[in-house]
Amino acid sequence: MSSHGGLEPVPRRSTAALIADQLRSAIMYGHLAPGDQLGETDLAARLGVSRGPLREAMQRLVQEGLLRSERHRGLFVRELQAEDVRDIYVARLAVERAACELVMRGNRGEALARLTASLDRLVDAAETGDRTEMSDADQAFHQTLVSCSGNRRLERMAQTLLVETRMCLTVMQDVYPEAAELVDEHQKLLDAITEGDEAHLLSLIESHMLDTVERINATGATGPSAAEHSSTGRN
Repeated sequence: MSSHGGLEPVPRRSTAALIADQLRSAIMYGHLAPGDQLGETDLAARLGVSRGPLREAMQRLVQEGLLRSERHRGLFVRELQAEDVRDIYVARLAVERAACELVMRGNRGEALARLTASLDRLVDAAETGDRTEMSDADQAFHQTLVSCSGNRRLERMAQTLLVETRMCLTVMQDVYPEAAELVDEHQKLLDAITEGDEAHLLSLIESHMLDTVERINATGATGPSAAEHSSTGRN
């Protein structure tokens, strides 16, 4: 509805946007592995779409940095190295620190309700020991945190960074927190929001991101390609 009370068409998602979602998911879970080439003919057949919206969707992912273009060769899923992991976490810190500031100055009650449900999911996943479920729950918590900021641009940036995080999990699998530690870190974030302690929350989110970077720097982890381990879901 417009600001003057007039009715306006409800926006619908384009075919290209829906295709982009599927491609992002396939990259995130390793069905399209780092280094894989994307063939238009094959993908259009598998998705049951025409090449026009498929090309538009793939260009969106190029702009997001999930695909890379090679002249005269085509499009490929990006391969991430240890330095990419560090860059991703520093960028996530910038986005999520801004989101935390907005959460603390906005509707904190609603944020607590949503984040409590996300933490419960993470706890349940940790109890099963399923690494894929844990990764999904971990990602969902951070997506919810940024969503609670009410800033759609931050949400869009976070979405791409979280997909990249999943792409590079195997790079840092030997230094990533175990289940109990992961749950404890997220519980502390929730407690800081509950207590209304913005300074402590910002300190925690910084540690949550940069501790991983320090572990990678300390070990020099580069890891194998995600294609070799995508089925394990190790986080």
